[in-house]
Amino acid sequence: MSPTDDDRKKPTPRKDVFIPQFVVIAMYAGLALVCVAMMLFTPDLRGYAFVALVFTIATIPMALRASSSAEGPSPRESFDRISQAIERLTHEGGLSETAKRIIHRKEERALLRKAIEQDISLGDYEAALILVKELAERFGYRADAEEFRARIERVRAQTLDKEVIASLESLEKMIRDRHWAESYAEAARITRLYPESHRVAGLRERVDQARSRHKQDLERRFLVCAEREQVDEAMTLLKELDQYLTEEEAEPFRELARGVIGKARDNLGVRFKLAVQDRAWRDAVEVGERIINDFPNSRMAQEVRGMLDMLRDRAESMSRS
Repeated sequence: MSPTDDDRKKPTPRKDVFIPQFVVIAMYAGLALVCVAMMLFTPDLRGYAFVALVFTIATIPMALRASSSAEGPSPRESFDRISQAIERLTHEGGLSETAKRIIHRKEERALLRKAIEQDISLGDYEAALILVKELAERFGYRADAEEFRARIERVRAQTLDKEVIASLESLEKMIRDRHWAESYAEAARITRLYPESHRVAGLRERVDQARSRHKQDLERRFLVCAEREQVDEAMTLLKELDQYLTEEEAEPFRELARGVIGKARDNLGVRFKLAVQDRAWRDAVEVGERIINDFPNSRMAQEVRGMLDMLRDRAESMSRS
């Protein structure tokens, strides 16, 4: 049966030619080398060579997929896809920045919100507020911006309050330990750092009051121990009280303090003599050193200094025997 005229007029279907992958790789490698050579040796064409190199690298995966299987897209289909992608890039490249922002506004909004969330989580509130302003003024999402502003202020206030509470706990510990110089310095530092917090009002007065209460407690305890002739306790309190009293404040305690000091010195003298008589050399050394430390200018201290080396030798000999 001979072909009809209609059969003769039908065009023969075009068959795509599939190129082996090693040939495709070799072709692209050669093209890349040519582009690199043009960039190195022809400065005038460097821009064109760079664009060609980028195009070459971008189309390698498509070419390899096209040549890897007969079921994959044909070279013409791959070329058509590349042409469409280039056309879209060219079209967007000719748009203004405003038009591009309109096209990509959803993506930019999502990225901006994510960046704001990250700044909030890191505690960088100033940076977050700058991005919030950008969100409102540049992209027009004013409702989102107000929501973020309220959240930032709330989180910042909570964080600030926690910091103030932690600083105040540190100050209270200094006060309990009676480190008054450090307490005054810490109160001033907290006041400078958190002036807007209601918790820092009157911090210096708080330290003053704590110091005054402790001084009054020392005075009361000293008077009680002196009245009961608890000489050692009264001496310990008198040494601490001396750090708090001015000359004028110390005047009412002067006579009583002289009596306590005299009794303490006499008691130590008696203890020292008894220790020497009993040949309790270690006790004698301990009491003698206390006499020298507590009453360095007394005649008793001078006498003890002359005996102390001998007493130490005897105490050491006793420990070896």
